[in-house]
Amino acid sequence: MLAELEGLIAELEHLTGEDRLLQLRARVIRAGLLIDEGRPAEAEAEADAVLRVLTRTMYVTDVWELELDALVRMGQALCALGRHEEAETVARGHLPRADGYLLNDMHLLLLHSLSGQGRHEEALAEPHRHSPELFPAYAGAHELATAVALHGLGRHKEAEEEARRALTACERHLHPDHPRMGEIRALLALIAPA
Repeated sequence: MLAELEGLIAELEHLTGEDRLLQLRARVIRAGLLIDEGRPAEAEAEADAVLRVLTRTMYVTDVWELELDALVRMGQALCALGRHEEAETVARGHLPRADGYLLNDMHLLLLHSLSGQGRHEEALAEPHRHSPELFPAYAGAHELATAVALHGLGRHKEAEEEARRALTACERHLHPDHPRMGEIRALLALIAPA
C-alpha cells in the first residue's frame, strides 16, 4: 500500500495552489502508514515537511484540518520515538482547535503521551472527548488507552477487562490485521502473567 501511495504522491507533485492540498493530504496519510510500519523517524520528517508547506499556504481556508491531521501524525511519531513530552505539548496545544475525528485523534494522542510518561492517573482523569459511535475506525482505541493506563497503575484485573472490551469492539468494526488488534493482544499478553 505504501508503494502505491508514494506513486500517487509523485503523480500529484505537479499540482499547484489549492490543488496541492491533495498531495499534502496523501503525504499525511503516508506519515500514518510509516508509523504503522514502525518507521516513526520517517513519519516525523514527513509530517514536519507537510507542516512547513502549510505554514506557507495559510491563505487557503481549509488548511486548518490538514494542519491538525499532520500535527497528530507528528505527535504519534514522537510517541513512537519515545518523545512523549513533546507529543503531549502538541496534543495540549491543539486539542482546543480540534473537532470531529480530529478531536478523537488529539485526545488519543494526549492519552498515549501521558501514559508514555508514566502519568497514568492523569490519563485516566482526562475527560472523554470522543464519539466512538460516530467513528467506527476508532473502535477500541480509547478502551485500549484506558487499559494501558490501568496496567501502568498495576490495576491488572481492570486493565484486562478494558482490553477485552477494546478487543471486542475491534473485532466488530476492524479488519483482523488492523494494528490496534496486535496492540491489544500484546497488552493482554503482558497483563496475563501479572
